[in-house]
Amino acid sequence: MNTPIQKVPSPCYLLDEGLLRKNLSLIKSVKERAGVNIILAFKAFANWHAFPIIREYIPYSTASSVNEAQLAYEEMGSPAHTYSPAYTEENFPVFLKYSSHITFNSLSQFERFYPLVKANGKKVSCGIRINPEFSEVETDLYNPCAPGSRLGVISDLLGERLPSGIEGLHFHTLCESSSYDLEKTLMQVEKKFGHLLPQVKWLNMGGGHLMTRKDYDTEHLIELLTTFKLRHPNLEIIMEPGSAFAWQTGVLVSTVTDIVENHGIRTAILDVSFACHMPDCLEMPYKPAIRGSKEPATGLHAYRMGGNSCLSGDYMGDWYFDHELKVGERIVFEDMIHYTTVKTTMFNGIPHPAVALLRQNGEIEIWREFGYEDYKNRMG
Repeated sequence: MNTPIQKVPSPCYLLDEGLLRKNLSLIKSVKERAGVNIILAFKAFANWHAFPIIREYIPYSTASSVNEAQLAYEEMGSPAHTYSPAYTEENFPVFLKYSSHITFNSLSQFERFYPLVKANGKKVSCGIRINPEFSEVETDLYNPCAPGSRLGVISDLLGERLPSGIEGLHFHTLCESSSYDLEKTLMQVEKKFGHLLPQVKWLNMGGGHLMTRKDYDTEHLIELLTTFKLRHPNLEIIMEPGSAFAWQTGVLVSTVTDIVENHGIRTAILDVSFACHMPDCLEMPYKPAIRGSKEPATGLHAYRMGGNSCLSGDYMGDWYFDHELKVGERIVFEDMIHYTTVKTTMFNGIPHPAVALLRQNGEIEIWREFGYEDYKNRMG
């Protein structure tokens, strides 16, 4: 069968244009109905070949590095909303060049670099990141409000008046979260920072708003944002989801290269690596869905999936199939675009998956294939 899965090289990240547009339509609808500004977080999705599609719906993006800021300016065609844990004398002028908004992580960083903002002829709106000391995120690796977090300023350190020059506040407490989690966060923001909200022009609610997930209550989100704006009519509300843009929009296509067995445990060794190409699976951890696999049941065939690096822990499992896997068979990991494509490595020299787009008309565009020179150039 000559399906798109069979047409692309292996391994390959395959983005589906139709699914991407479906997410973008929903995000644009929330933006317009709630009267807020929703922008794309590059840390979750930065496949710039897709930016012409995204710009049809959402024209702005966020950056946390000079590379992301330049990508926003050059490929999204608009200056970035920038936040970084720390700026330096060397990189701050670059951020100024490519940004419309710059959020500082600490008061000391603001005091150090705001004179450069004032001296710059370009109008850049400055903000400070606040830490509400509240988050529903259970995995510490992804919890920006864990005790002792380096991210954001707690209310005790801000006082009653913001320094002159700060026009916005920025918080980030969510991770693939619901509108009800946001509601709890806003209660804490108003409790701890409510006296500062009349002093600023904008409030950036960060990312983690997974509004394109099937069970997400978008009507509640719109009502929540609308009522918040009524309480704070002076504020422009900015949201910067990442995963929501590319949620369930594509797959990672791989191929079985060998099948090994040890004490009754069968492992299908693939031409991809969890460590290199699906790192969140090991970090979070979570077990990704594989197309065609089944729930455990009598009579099914159980397999681990093994990566092709030399890292002992580069495997996951088990998955169950109604047939015995064979060398050359394609294994398709679902939902492998957001965060996955931006966090890959070339550890062990493992070949990097190609990147491709499945057009709505069924045509496939190969955006990038990687080879030896890419690996060699990474090494110096």
